Amino acid sequence: MTAIISLLIVLTLSLIVTRVAAMALMLTGLSRESARFQARSAFTGVGFTTGEAENVVDHPVRRQIVMLLMLLGNLGIGAVVATLMLSVLRTAESETWWPKVATILGGLVVLWFLSTNRFVEKHTNRLISWALRRGGNLQVRDYVAILHLRDGYTVNELRVEPRDWIAGKSLLELKLPHEGVLVLGIQRSEGAFLGTPTGEMEVHAGDILILYGPSERIQELDRRRTGKRGDLAHDEATVEHAESLHEQIEIDEQIEEQRHADEVES
Repeated sequence: MTAIISLLIVLTLSLIVTRVAAMALMLTGLSRESARFQARSAFTGVGFTTGEAENVVDHPVRRQIVMLLMLLGNLGIGAVVATLMLSVLRTAESETWWPKVATILGGLVVLWFLSTNRFVEKHTNRLISWALRRGGNLQVRDYVAILHLRDGYTVNELRVEPRDWIAGKSLLELKLPHEGVLVLGIQRSEGAFLGTPTGEMEVHAGDILILYGPSERIQELDRRRTGKRGDLAHDEATVEHAESLHEQIEIDEQIEEQRHADEVES
């Protein structure tokens, strides 16, 4: 009987883990059905090959939840299998086997009811959601999506060397936004961090800049050295960014015209 109780306890804990994980995924923006499917897929280690999985692995918080689920799933499934085998062997050796079988079946029916009943799910989800939000440690913001860190855009660090083109200049002099690059922060070599720096702040050798923009442009900026070649590279980058902005404006105008045409037709 001890093995049967252990089996039911392990299954109950597995149900609780997947329910908590599904709610955590829902808090990050996944739909209810997607969150439930991805949580169960990660916990059991099967079926995690759908297109929705990309929305999970690209999200830092969802990725952490899924990694923890996979770890717990490997431990939980192994425990279930071992406990089930032990329970079956002991039941087969016992003369009064039917009460134990009835206990297992009854426990499975109760767990199935708890896992599928909408009333139970609604109230447990409310409790789990309250607990997760109360904890305050769940960062549900998808900064990858917010900053559109794909299609060539990235947030990266750039260490300033003495011969770099950007060394010794103020942000106002550098005019990096004209190249499509934004300076989100400056980590001074002395240890101070300057968030959302103003144009008057000067870039020193040894600083680390936190930059947002096209990956290729940031890489080129890291290779750019002081002198006329550096100034020429800045001018070329400015022209390229202006052309890119012009193309984006044209695309936006075409979309607006198409929208207007669709409204007229309707």
